[in-house]
Amino acid sequence: MSSVASRSSLGSSVARAPRLDLVRVPAPSDEEDSYGTARQRILDAIRAVPKGSVAGYGDIARRAGLPGRARLVARVLRDHGDPDLPWHRILRSDGRIAFPDGSPGFREQVKRLRADGVTVTRGRVRMPVADSLDAALWGPDAHA
Repeated sequence: MSSVASRSSLGSSVARAPRLDLVRVPAPSDEEDSYGTARQRILDAIRAVPKGSVAGYGDIARRAGLPGRARLVARVLRDHGDPDLPWHRILRSDGRIAFPDGSPGFREQVKRLRADGVTVTRGRVRMPVADSLDAALWGPDAHA
């Protein structure tokens, strides 16, 4: 039997993360397209995820005006070096922690998420559900 539980097997035993109510980060202009600017926009989007909430790598990329750049978000997280960055609030799109199960990084992320009040079950957080991804992550007025 696989050590990774399917979404259906988690059922209602996993609490959903609360919806976020944040301001969208404006899209970069053509002259802002450098890695340094993209990196800063990603870091700003990560810092905007409040305590008790989570977001996916792709969600952060979209909020930073960089749709389709989830791997860049992962790279920025790997290289950031800021001890105050709430890196632990960023998960895979299905709510799983990206670190290997049981690794030091995995254990640290679980510890930090739980300290934030987020329910973690078998390395997974139940991601918010809404009519749209923007509404799920950034509140019902995300398109306003």
